[in-house]
Amino acid sequence: MPKKDIVEKGAILQRDRETYAIAPHTPGGFVDTATLRRICDVADKYQIPAIKLTSAQRIALLGIREEEIDAIWAELDQRHGAPIGLCVRSVKICPGTEFCKRAVQDSVSLGLKVDALYHSMPLPNKAKFGISGCLLSCSETHTKDIGMAGTAKGWRIMVGGNGGPKPRLADILIDNVPDEETVLEIVAKVVDFYKNYPNNELRLGRIIDAMGIEAFRTAVLGDGK
Repeated sequence: MPKKDIVEKGAILQRDRETYAIAPHTPGGFVDTATLRRICDVADKYQIPAIKLTSAQRIALLGIREEEIDAIWAELDQRHGAPIGLCVRSVKICPGTEFCKRAVQDSVSLGLKVDALYHSMPLPNKAKFGISGCLLSCSETHTKDIGMAGTAKGWRIMVGGNGGPKPRLADILIDNVPDEETVLEIVAKVVDFYKNYPNNELRLGRIIDAMGIEAFRTAVLGDGK
């Protein structure tokens, strides 16, 4: 029987159709030195041929033999980064006001809260989130299913973006949301709407295309917005 991705183990079949790639979950791309040492020790022990920093702020281990996947995960002692499956696959976070001179909002604080709430959450289709500390949008918030970007007055929340063969720029759902708590409340409404939308196997952006952004905004936020 041909091999295939092993979703429950976060293992992606590689081009050779024999080996796999895995990626531990590293929220926002932040790792400590102990984690890096553990990854390197595991890579050396199992003679993993390549380690790659991914666009989703993960560290991927490439070329793993199937029979060694479980042992490698046990030694890494980390949950997988949800690189496959119908779920929230990634929450990309820029350095924000914690580190970046251009940021106007704390994307690290908000992003880690979003990650804790939503990363790997099952959904009708894959979804990606992005949180940027300013409108330069280094976390690519305009091509994420749900994006948040800092403004001088708060947060801009965008919905429906995605890359891929039919890319779509996100629509602005609401602008200048004043605080993290309100942002999280609105994001929860978007996720709940998507999870409960009938026949919703499409990406969020395709649902917005079918409804129109104004109808979507009303459905999620109500008439008061």
